[in-house]
Amino acid sequence: MDDRTGTTIHTGLLISTTAAMAWLSGLPMLFPSLGPSAFVLAMFQDSEATSPRRVIGGHAIGVVAGLFAYHLLASGISMTATTAPGSLEGLRLAASGVLATTLTAGGMLATDTRHPPACATTLIVSLGLLSTLLEGALIVLAVAVLLVAHRLLLATERVGTRYGKQFLS
Repeated sequence: MDDRTGTTIHTGLLISTTAAMAWLSGLPMLFPSLGPSAFVLAMFQDSEATSPRRVIGGHAIGVVAGLFAYHLLASGISMTATTAPGSLEGLRLAASGVLATTLTAGGMLATDTRHPPACATTLIVSLGLLSTLLEGALIVLAVAVLLVAHRLLLATERVGTRYGKQFLS
């Protein structure tokens, strides 16, 4: 199997784990920033970019920054509701998103937990889409599940490669 096909299948299998959990539990464990995280894990399988410290750390910083910005500036407002052009509500949401993204970028750089998809996570939280403490915890849990699924897939692939050759010989 070529790398493009393997990366594509790996990405799909990873996102399937949290999609199944979301479906079976009814909890918001499938959200937009998981897609890019799954792709990064599949594309750069054993690189520093896929270390649990970076992936979980980046998303955790994004959640904390998003919760802080949202509850400071835009509590009670959500991007899902239309705001009038030039409205105070729209300004509060915009400011929340800017503050959260800035804090996330700075936090990831300061702690060497760079994971670009976490900037999407912080927007999801700071714009009122998943903005409770429980939802923030579920985001981090879903990212951890994604990482566990990634490690299991890598282990399965390595075992299959190692022992598959013996059966083909």
